[in-house]
Formats: sequence, C-alpha cells, structure tokens
Amino acid sequence: MLTRRWRGPHRNVARMSRLDFFIHRLTAQRACLNRAAELIRGLDGFVLELGLGNGRSYDHLRELFPTRDIYVCERQVGAHPACIPPAERLLLGDLREMLPQARSWLTGKVALAHVDIGSGDPAVDKARAAETWPLVAPLLRPDGVVASDLTMDCPELRALPLPDGAAAGRYHLYQLSPSDCEPVKAGNVSAGDLETVVGARILEVALDNLLRVRP
Repeated sequence: MLTRRWRGPHRNVARMSRLDFFIHRLTAQRACLNRAAELIRGLDGFVLELGLGNGRSYDHLRELFPTRDIYVCERQVGAHPACIPPAERLLLGDLREMLPQARSWLTGKVALAHVDIGSGDPAVDKARAAETWPLVAPLLRPDGVVASDLTMDCPELRALPLPDGAAAGRYHLYQLSPSDCEPVKAGNVSAGDLETVVGARILEVALDNLLRVRP
C-alpha cells in the first residue's frame, strides 16, 4: 500500500524555501551594513554589534570599518577562530548585564549599532526589541544609525529607506534624531548627575516601550 506524504496545505501557494529565505536575509543584511557605513562616514564613534554568531557579520564590519573600534556583545563565543574580537572589545555575557556595564565608556559614542539577535518568532522578537532598545539608546551618539533584524518601533528612531538589494521585512535601518539624544557636557555635571540623566533616559524609553507592547 502506498502512503501519500502530507506536504502541508495550499500547495499551490508560492513558498520560499528556508535556503532562499536565508540567502535573502544575508543579502539584505550586507546591503544594510554597507549603507550604514556610508551614513556614518562623517561621524565619529564606535561600532557596536549585538550577537556575534559565527562571526560573518563581524568580519564584514571589520572590512567596512578598519579604523574604528568594534565592540561585540555575545553570551557565548562560538565563532570561527579568525572572527573572534579582541578580548578588550568583547562584552561576554548577557547583553542585559553587559551593556549597562559598558555605559562608562560607550555612552553617546556609538555611531553604528548592529542588532543581530532575532529568533524568527515574531512575538519573541517584538518583546526582544522592546527590551533591547532601552539598553542601546543611551550608547548611541546623535545621528547614530541602527541596522537590525528586529523591528524597532521606537519614537526616537527614524526609519530609513532600505538600499537596493534589501527586501522589505528582512532587515531594517534606523537613525537616531539629534533632538532625542542630546549630549550632556561633562564639564557642567558631576559623574553622579550624568548617571542620573542616563538612568532617567533609560527608564523613560523602557516605560514607553512597555506601554506599546501591552495588549
């Protein structure tokens, strides 16, 4: 007796294979990172990557920014040996713990944040974006750029047009408006005051995002 294999409903509906989806995603990622390099060409600042993975995008960032310091936050390193950041620029651990620790030297100094921590589950990624943005926001400099596989639904960020080769929904580009990231002049405030300002800003953004994701 022949058994017919079930291939799912709506076989006549066009479907993209997981291989094609992966290729589209990487193509969009590369196009957005290349565009981000153009956008921050005239800006001083560091590059921050959230999610090292196997090191592909980190290696590409090194090619794009040979003269910039690139900081990488990763829970556990599993990258190709040739694509592991120097120990002094590797934030090893949970980003919810590591990014607050990095504020002392990264606050207001990140020109590009590459957020590559999506799970592929829309509900999980929505919550992850809401949790991650308040941690990244204080680190960005005015006009800083965010390239992300997560949709960042934040009033401080302005969505930018995607470059050629980036299919809609695969990757995203944003820019922080200067008015939403006013630099604090160190000469006018103490270290304690600066910490209070940054903490208040984080709380403000976190509360805003919490209200947005609540049903």
